[in-house]
Amino acid sequence: MQVILQRGKGRRVEQGHPWVYGNEIEHIKGNPQTADIVEVYNFRNEFIGKGYINQQSQITVRLLTRNKDEVIDKSFFRNKLLQCKAYRETLGYTQNYRLVFGEADFLPALVIDKFNAIYVIQTLSAGMDKWKSLITEILMEDFHADAVYERNDVPVRKLEGLEEIKGFLTAPVPTQFIMDECGVQFHVDIENGQKTGFFLDQKENRKAIEQIVKGKTVLDCFTYTGSFALFAAHYGAAHVTALDISADAIQQANKNISLNHFTQIESICANAFDVLPVWAKEGKQFDVVILDPPAFTKNRKGIENAVKGYKEINLRGMKMVKPGGFLVTYSCSHFMDVNLFYDTIASAATDAKRTIREVKFLTQSHDHPIVWGVEETNYLKGLVLQVL
Repeated sequence: MQVILQRGKGRRVEQGHPWVYGNEIEHIKGNPQTADIVEVYNFRNEFIGKGYINQQSQITVRLLTRNKDEVIDKSFFRNKLLQCKAYRETLGYTQNYRLVFGEADFLPALVIDKFNAIYVIQTLSAGMDKWKSLITEILMEDFHADAVYERNDVPVRKLEGLEEIKGFLTAPVPTQFIMDECGVQFHVDIENGQKTGFFLDQKENRKAIEQIVKGKTVLDCFTYTGSFALFAAHYGAAHVTALDISADAIQQANKNISLNHFTQIESICANAFDVLPVWAKEGKQFDVVILDPPAFTKNRKGIENAVKGYKEINLRGMKMVKPGGFLVTYSCSHFMDVNLFYDTIASAATDAKRTIREVKFLTQSHDHPIVWGVEETNYLKGLVLQVL
C-alpha cells in the first residue's frame, strides 16, 4: 500500500519531518485500514519512508523508518527502545527519566517515562496504540519493568478516534511512591498526577538555580508540587514562598515539603496574576523569582492571547525582583518560539522599567531531545535573567 504526495508537497517530510498531512496527499494506492503500515512516495515516485496511516486524522501518516526494507515488527520496536535507553545512559540517565520522547526518538506519538522500575506509557495515535501490548511485552522482557501503566487519559486521542483511558497494562503495583532526584524526594502519583505523574523535563533546570538561591529569598510561582521551591531550599535558600492557584497542588507541595523536612518554605494557595500586583503595591520583593506557568496555548490560534499572558506574568514577576536579583522564567509551549519568547520578555522589561541581563538560556532536559527540523520537539524555553 502506497501514499503518493502532491507535486510541490513533501519537501518538509523529505527533509526529516515524520508527519504527512492529508492535504499533502495526491492519492492512496490500495485500501489501507487505520494503523496499517504504508509506504510514502513523492510525486516523482521516489521513496520517502514508511509508517502507519489514519485517514481519520489530519496527520494522515506518521513515519517510522526511512529504510524501505525495514520490517515494522516486535524486533523493530525492541531495537528502537534499546537505542533510546542507550542514548539516555550515555548522557548519564539511569533512574527517573523519559525513555521515549515521540518524534524526537523517531517513534511518533509514543511517550514512555521511567520511574524507578515502573514505566508509564502514552500512545497518542491509532497507529501507535496498535503496538501498545507489544511495547509492554518488550518493557517487561528486555527492560525488566516491575509494571507498565498507561496514561492515555488525554483529549488528543479523540482526534485519532481513540478513547481516553488509564490503568495498568500489567499486574498492578502501587501507583503512588517516592522518587529521588539529586537528593530531593518527591511523592509521585502516576494515576492522578499531571501528564505521566511528574515533570521530568525540568530536571537540569532545577539544578540550574543552585548558584543564585543560596541565602536568598525566593518566590516560586506556579509551584505545582513544589519542585523548584524544594530545590531552592535544598540549595540553601533562606526563605521560599511557593505559590499556586490549585489547592490540590499546594496540598501535594506540602506533602513534599514535609517529606524533605524543609522548614523555610511557605506555601500559599493564590492566583499569581492577582497576588503579585498586590504585593508590588505593598513593596514586597524577593531576591529570586521563578515563573514556570502552564502552556497558555496549545494551538497557533491562541498564540496572541498567550503572548499577552506571558508578558503580563513576566512584567509582574520582574517588579517583584529586588534590584540585582534574578528572574527565572519559562514557556512550555512550542508555539511560543525562541524569538517570540525573547521579544515577549523584552517587552515586559520595557513596561516594567527594568533593565535585564541574560545569565543563561535554558531548555528541556536532555532526555527530551530536540530534533532539528521537527519543531514540535522543541517546546521548553527558559531564561535566567538578572533584573537591574
